[in-house]
Amino acid sequence: MENNILLAVFVLLAASVALVPLAKASGLGTVLGYLAAGVLIGPFGLGLVSDSELIHQIADMGIVMMLFLIGLDLQPTELWRMRHKLLGLGVTQMVLSSGMIALVLISAGFEPGSATIIGLALAMSSTAIAMQSVERRDITRTNAGRASLSVLLVQDVSVIPILAAIPLLALPGGVIDAEVVEAVEAVADPRDWVTPVIIVGAFIGALVASRYLVRPLLRFVARAGVREAFTALGLAIVFGTALLAQSQGFSPALGAFIGGVLLADSEYRHELESNIDPFKGLLLGLFFISVGTSIAFDVLWLQPLQLAALVLGFVGIKIAVLFALTSMFRMHLADRLLVAILLSQAGEFAFVIFQFAHESGAMTDTDHAMLSVAVALSMATTPLLLLAFDRFVAPRLDARQLPRPQDTIDAERKIVVLGYGRFGQIITRMLRAQGFDMTLIDDDPAQIELVRKFGVKVFYGDASRLALLQSAGVAHADLVVIAVGGAGRILDIGRAVRRHFPDVPVAARAVDRGHAHELMALGITVFERETFLSAVRLGEKVLVQLGIAPNDAMHMAQAFERHDNDLLEQSFSVRHDEAAFIGMVRSSMGLLNEAMNADRPTGNLVDKPAAKRTE
Repeated sequence: MENNILLAVFVLLAASVALVPLAKASGLGTVLGYLAAGVLIGPFGLGLVSDSELIHQIADMGIVMMLFLIGLDLQPTELWRMRHKLLGLGVTQMVLSSGMIALVLISAGFEPGSATIIGLALAMSSTAIAMQSVERRDITRTNAGRASLSVLLVQDVSVIPILAAIPLLALPGGVIDAEVVEAVEAVADPRDWVTPVIIVGAFIGALVASRYLVRPLLRFVARAGVREAFTALGLAIVFGTALLAQSQGFSPALGAFIGGVLLADSEYRHELESNIDPFKGLLLGLFFISVGTSIAFDVLWLQPLQLAALVLGFVGIKIAVLFALTSMFRMHLADRLLVAILLSQAGEFAFVIFQFAHESGAMTDTDHAMLSVAVALSMATTPLLLLAFDRFVAPRLDARQLPRPQDTIDAERKIVVLGYGRFGQIITRMLRAQGFDMTLIDDDPAQIELVRKFGVKVFYGDASRLALLQSAGVAHADLVVIAVGGAGRILDIGRAVRRHFPDVPVAARAVDRGHAHELMALGITVFERETFLSAVRLGEKVLVQLGIAPNDAMHMAQAFERHDNDLLEQSFSVRHDEAAFIGMVRSSMGLLNEAMNADRPTGNLVDKPAAKRTE
């Protein structure tokens, strides 16, 4: 298996297809399905995959992509508003959780240095599990989602100081590798004030680069119209920001998150998100599979009670600490419990810390093996705790089932306008004049750049792609307006919206009568033919020019508009029968003359000769 990467990939995908849908259907969630797939194909299962470390390294990119996408959805101003949660919740959680776990371990006989390292590692949570659960529950923008993100960001920043402190906490008499200590001190010294300066400097540098380098590059690639090039550029941005952070000794996921935040107000945000999201989902699945393959069941069989006590102990401590801290922020009781459960497990960085501590002589072989299994098992407890919370706790605490509160909904997602040409601009100007906020999307980079000079924010993207519609928030929109040009494109977008978001109201641009009938067949009843009203208004002006009184001309135009709209609806049922359709239109002509003359008030004609008719 080690020498056949195609076979390894096939086994991973086949195991996922076999077990993940089954776990989801049974209500256990996808995470447990992936973990079960890893156990099945791992060294303690069928033994189909033995190099779990390589899979783990590749799968870590899923976490990097997830943090980038979270950053894309978080405006810099919103991150500043989260500063109280970052300091009051994130930092305090790390200190209290690690301290309490360390004290319990010391009382159980662990050395103080080793207990401190273990406490710091177990105090960290899994970004992959927590944020995936947040996204699936659609609570990213709620208090619970923001609180979870705040804690995870602080934990990511804490990784390097923890690694730097490990040699100082080595076991008395343990053999410490001098090269390891030297390498760690070169990365970051916990007593060095340079580290925060590096963070601030990197953020400022990334801000400048995003505005004057990355955005012009995105604009250039978008104008080329090559979708795969745009996807490649998006991936390059993700990995580039992660690599930059890693080169400075920080978490790659933290670098990707900062890169996402700096592009959050970019007009290419939704297109980037739609291109990267499929890769993120697949790689996150590989991450959970790698965790399943890494569970050493021989250790589990030898020390089942000790492992159970360890997992239940630190998970319980973290739940208690997080519940107490979220209570200080006056969160709803259901949200407090949800945050505590979401962050109760140990995180992926615990594997890194334990491995480094083991190599540094700060942890014995037995402790390293047992703690690694405990971390993996704790990840499996979160889906089970969430299942219990949803079925037994949440319904009794809050009948809301944790929906998104009205005061945290992003107003941009209320109305989505697809197409910002001449047609779309008129619609959005009318809506904006009434105070409506909109997400505007167009696929013409030149048009986007032009309207940006007038202070209008339009996102770049192909509105016919499902991934783009999802990232633009169509699922939560109060209304979707299809204002793009081209009958075929309008129908393609209309089909996609009606198929995947059937409950979202749609208003569309119609090209002509036949196109309007096709929209009606899709269930889209709010539409307007793009030239109909302008032709009616011009016809009204022509009547006035020919000597009809303005008031009479207005009534005639209104009568014509009503009659033609009625004919449009009546002819829908016979649109495929040419003879019946033609007969209905011909019979309507006489009715139209009667309707227009009936709506004209008598005695209002202008007394002047009619213009001569030119043949």
